[in-house]
Amino acid sequence: MKIREIPFLALGGVIAQDDIDATNKVISAAAKGGNFFPMPEENDFQNAFAGHEGAENAIAVNSCGTALDCCMMALEIKEGDEVITTPLTFVCSAGTAIGQGAKVVFADIDETTMNLNPVKVREKITNWTKAIIAVHFTGLACNIDGFDKIAAETGIPVIYDAAHAVGTKYQGSPIGGRGKATCYSFQSNKNMTCLGEGGAVTTNDPEFGEKVRQLKTFGYVYGGPSLRVASIGFNYRMTKPQYAVGLTQLAKIDAIIKVRQQRMVQLNNLLADVSEVILPAGHGPGHGSHLYVLRLNTDKVAFTTEEFRKRLLEKYKVGTAKHYPPVWSWEAFADLGYNGEGCPLAAKACAQVISMPIFPGTREEDVEYIAWAVKETLADLKRG
Repeated sequence: MKIREIPFLALGGVIAQDDIDATNKVISAAAKGGNFFPMPEENDFQNAFAGHEGAENAIAVNSCGTALDCCMMALEIKEGDEVITTPLTFVCSAGTAIGQGAKVVFADIDETTMNLNPVKVREKITNWTKAIIAVHFTGLACNIDGFDKIAAETGIPVIYDAAHAVGTKYQGSPIGGRGKATCYSFQSNKNMTCLGEGGAVTTNDPEFGEKVRQLKTFGYVYGGPSLRVASIGFNYRMTKPQYAVGLTQLAKIDAIIKVRQQRMVQLNNLLADVSEVILPAGHGPGHGSHLYVLRLNTDKVAFTTEEFRKRLLEKYKVGTAKHYPPVWSWEAFADLGYNGEGCPLAAKACAQVISMPIFPGTREEDVEYIAWAVKETLADLKRG
């Protein structure tokens, strides 16, 4: 094939004229009135998002990190507590617990799905365990039934990090109403974005939802004869233009996910006979398809993942990313004494992962080129 460039893009969704029109409408109205309040779009977006994700309540905030922070605060996580999570995730899944003074406990992953393994979580539970943060990595739902069973037997609440998982389904049903709460991201590289940032907490627990709602808006309690400030809170709201764009993004997210699913299934099929790579599990209906994470089968090759990525980019112009180094390897966590003890599968997977450039604008011929370039790169490196 002729060499051509396939970059790894920073924008994961689709920004189109409907989003521009929604933004312009809000800004034009604000120009006439001099401000960006009131915000009926806030409730409109929250109600629509809750419905889409199968939850009774949605509280929109300014990031998934903030969503996780609000959940940790609502659970009253504090110094001396332990929070179990996966080391194969973005840093905020663990950092949010440390930010409340708690200790993070890493449990190992399922080798096939790369999601947190409930069996390994059970091994890490102590009298100090106050929460579990399970991640729907790449948009593939984790073993929700397994975590539900742990919660039922121990009373430990489960918070789901669904930063990758807008539109993900578990056994055919949306994931937003499961566990104590589910936290989402609308950051610019996600499948839908609210002008670069944004997030949400969904929950079927109205009391917990109200705690989160107060935390995001200075402790305000809305409704009743007068406005009350019932707790200490903060300003974690999105803006009026973001809510407006959230509605247009939500209207097309299912179509975006469907295209991603098709391209990722196509790449799986094209690489099915390549033993030097381990294909990602679960792509197809129900998978949120935020990331296509290939693994280099380091048991069968004599070169590293970084050598593979470098050759793929330099010779064949295919950009990739790494999702993720193990959380314990980041300087801030290493300085606190965290390491990979007890998580050999996560350590191995983190050394193998390669995120391939699959996006809504990726064409079928682009996927064919990516598959060809992967095979050629493997052949090059095997020849030395």
